[in-house]
Amino acid sequence: MNPQAKLVFIISLLLGTTITISSNHWIMAWTGLEINTLAILPLISKSHHPRAIEAATKYFLVQAAASALVLFSSMTNAWHTGQWDITQLTHPTSCAILTSAIAIKLGLVPFHFWFPEVLQGSPLTTGLLLSTIMKLPPLALLFMTSPSLNPTFMTTLAILSAALGGWMGLNQTQIRKILAFSSISHLGWMTIIVAYSPKLALLNFYLYSLMTAAVFLTLNTIKVTKLSTLMTAWTKKPSLSAMLLLTLLSLAGLPPLTGFLPKWLIIQELTKQDMTPTATILSLLSLLGLFFYLRLAYCATITLPPHTTNHMKQWHINKPISVLIPILTTMSIILLPISPVIFAAN
Repeated sequence: MNPQAKLVFIISLLLGTTITISSNHWIMAWTGLEINTLAILPLISKSHHPRAIEAATKYFLVQAAASALVLFSSMTNAWHTGQWDITQLTHPTSCAILTSAIAIKLGLVPFHFWFPEVLQGSPLTTGLLLSTIMKLPPLALLFMTSPSLNPTFMTTLAILSAALGGWMGLNQTQIRKILAFSSISHLGWMTIIVAYSPKLALLNFYLYSLMTAAVFLTLNTIKVTKLSTLMTAWTKKPSLSAMLLLTLLSLAGLPPLTGFLPKWLIIQELTKQDMTPTATILSLLSLLGLFFYLRLAYCATITLPPHTTNHMKQWHINKPISVLIPILTTMSIILLPISPVIFAAN
């Protein structure tokens, strides 16, 4: 892809995100979502592979439908209340339609069907954008409308997402699909808490983006997209594979790593809201995700490939490692021990 064109798409992506998260009017928020969708499409389909074109088409159709629902929801609310302000979403039907629209945009169950397929057809760097920055505008809309949301509906979506995200990731061999189901599971944790503590949902999203960026950039550096190639990756960059192990365990939410912090705080908040059974169910469902994270970590660092493997080992190419990878990996590991310092500073 032409570097100038790529720069235009990246700037448009940042512009669309900024417009949505800083707007008070529904039309401006919708405009930002549309700019985002149009900017990411060329980045998905830049390889011109049939799978990439199919992923871009699926993404466009799903996002267009969700944007239409956002517009319909805001128009219904304006018809009944005379308000176009995002924070004044008070009509119950509009709230339900908006929640469904944002669930489609985020890829929450039962609207998750498009996300693993789109991520599988995209390059790893574009997959990182789809998993992180493209989730921020819908989450910002959830944040702004959180007082009007139906907690029961949100809790149902969250538990289904955590369950199906963990369950469907168990039998996958494609790493991008595993990370897609991991994203669905993490979005369940964010969704369940957004009605009670929106700031905690945003903290969860920031830490998830941090850890996911470290994983995607590491996989992109060692050029791995399948479990079979992950088994032979340790011979090229052993130190990077060892750090990938710790980042994956952090993404799974094991203490004393960073990924445990948002889960700990969310369980604490749910207990304060007298939702102990829900917190228990979510904690048990996170064990499903832990299984496939451990399998990824096992393949990355512990498994030796058999001599009869049908996968050709790649040439050793000493490419420079991006300075972002050690920074993101370090933050993905050590933020939990220093979290009391962070909270004391706030």
